[in-house]
Amino acid sequence: MNHKSESNDTLEKVASLCKRRGFIYQGSEIYGGMSGTWDYAHLGLALKNNIKKLWWKRFVTDRDDMYGTDAAILMNQNVWKASGHVGGFSDPLVECKKCKRRFRADQLENDSSSCPDCGGELSEPKQFNMMFKTHVGVDENESSVSYLRPETAQGMFVNFKNVVDSFHPKLPFGMAQIGKAFRNEIAPRDFTFRSREFEQMEIEYFVEPSKWEESFEHFRKEMWNYIDDVGIDRSKVHELEVSGDSLAHYSKRTIDFEFDYPFGLKELYGLAYRTDFDLKSHTNASGVDLSFLNEETKERFIPHCIEPSLGVDRTVLVVLLDAYCEDEIGGEKRVFLKLSPNVAPVKVAVFPLLKNKPELVEKAREVFGMIRKEIPEAMFDDNGNIGKRYRRQDEIGTPFCVTVDFQTLEDNTVTLRDRDTAKQERVNISELVGKMK
Repeated sequence: MNHKSESNDTLEKVASLCKRRGFIYQGSEIYGGMSGTWDYAHLGLALKNNIKKLWWKRFVTDRDDMYGTDAAILMNQNVWKASGHVGGFSDPLVECKKCKRRFRADQLENDSSSCPDCGGELSEPKQFNMMFKTHVGVDENESSVSYLRPETAQGMFVNFKNVVDSFHPKLPFGMAQIGKAFRNEIAPRDFTFRSREFEQMEIEYFVEPSKWEESFEHFRKEMWNYIDDVGIDRSKVHELEVSGDSLAHYSKRTIDFEFDYPFGLKELYGLAYRTDFDLKSHTNASGVDLSFLNEETKERFIPHCIEPSLGVDRTVLVVLLDAYCEDEIGGEKRVFLKLSPNVAPVKVAVFPLLKNKPELVEKAREVFGMIRKEIPEAMFDDNGNIGKRYRRQDEIGTPFCVTVDFQTLEDNTVTLRDRDTAKQERVNISELVGKMK
């Protein structure tokens, strides 16, 4: 088996596990699915929420220079004209003349002129705007046009003056937002990597023009710290300095944080120096002054902006891919997710050894109740035999399993099992929570 097929096999295994164990389902699956859309199930949502909470803690609540925002998805169409999205937010589209499949020309290997699926001849590239267009109100005309936002950033730029007027911050300060964005991707692919609906964690950090490099470097380091927070292996993440024609029209400097995905080295996060492009564009287009007055120097200017942009869905995907492990225990193959306890949807599972013994079930419920007061992400599990429970908890990445057995009724000790090593030890119930923490 070649390296590429081995890699695709890993992605397929993770996608299969996600469906089987209730992390991620295909959108609209019972109707044949809808390409580029995914539904997060109970465990996937818990994982996603843990990832977002860690981001919000590091970048917002643990700081005193950040202001949270939750801007509307639908915005006045002039926002997207001013930002350049109406005129320039497009990708090159090619179509196979034989099988009629469509692809992004810039994502074909070696700029191929033949279809990667059937080998047919491809058309010449044409530009395709990726914004979802809609109409607001009862009339469908040019004045009622709006778009599903392709990024969360513009909602923060257009609220810059509101935040300054409400909170009177001093520079530097930032606005932070977690929210949905939508892009009509030509060819969604690679599980959740490239989707039409996704969630972003973004900051627009406003600085004095002469001090942008200091803040850029600060957020570069903070993004690496966040990678540690969610438990991604640093050795699989690489910085790419974007240069030349690859830079976005608004950026003077951009670093892409790329991950070793099974399908190749691709973008995970981005850090951009957007200069004063956005605030200046919206000032010119709206006629509203978005400059900032330095109260100490009495100087008025348009601040420059540093943007750390992190995708929620890509973080979920990378965390799952990085955590996926296979080994053998007692001669049997085992699949487990080596998730960081920071993000694991379930931190500890509590079992009665046998579910048909009322005294064990009652004691296990008692232990579960005690643990859940200290570790809310606990689960009670008595479905199937003990081996099947261990297998299930391993596959969803639960760090610890606690088993209540007949010895528990005698000496108040339980079996504590470690996910990664599968080793077990007897622990007194009174020491259990402290040991796990």
